[in-house]
Amino acid sequence: MKQNKVAVYRKEHFNAAHRLHNHAWSDEKNATVFGSCNNKNFHGHNYELIVKVTGEPNPDTGYVLDLKVLSALIKKEILDQFDHKNLNLDTVYFQQVNPTAENIAKVIYQLLRDKLDEQLELKIFLYETERNYVEYPA
Repeated sequence: MKQNKVAVYRKEHFNAAHRLHNHAWSDEKNATVFGSCNNKNFHGHNYELIVKVTGEPNPDTGYVLDLKVLSALIKKEILDQFDHKNLNLDTVYFQQVNPTAENIAKVIYQLLRDKLDEQLELKIFLYETERNYVEYPA
């Protein structure tokens, strides 16, 4: 069977603060498990986000997905909600969910997945630092 799929990528950037904290645990256990990431005054990251969309190019346009459309979608669904925000306090997504890079990537995936054609495959790469990043789905 002939494979005609192509992957397109969009790279974005946002800054956000968060605190890793499990409300079911004692302060001591949180400090032990999360270390400085449990700072009660929060801490921030300069996140790099890469969104990968895979599908068959449209025969009329040649696009898998118009990257202007993807850019606008990421801005509306992710950047406008997360950039220069405290993820714990300023978003509904992390009031009950610990805002680890893993969980942030899962939330980003769901926010975008709901807006994309079901025929398109989606993958999120989220860099919390230059050396630490997550991929979802793996």
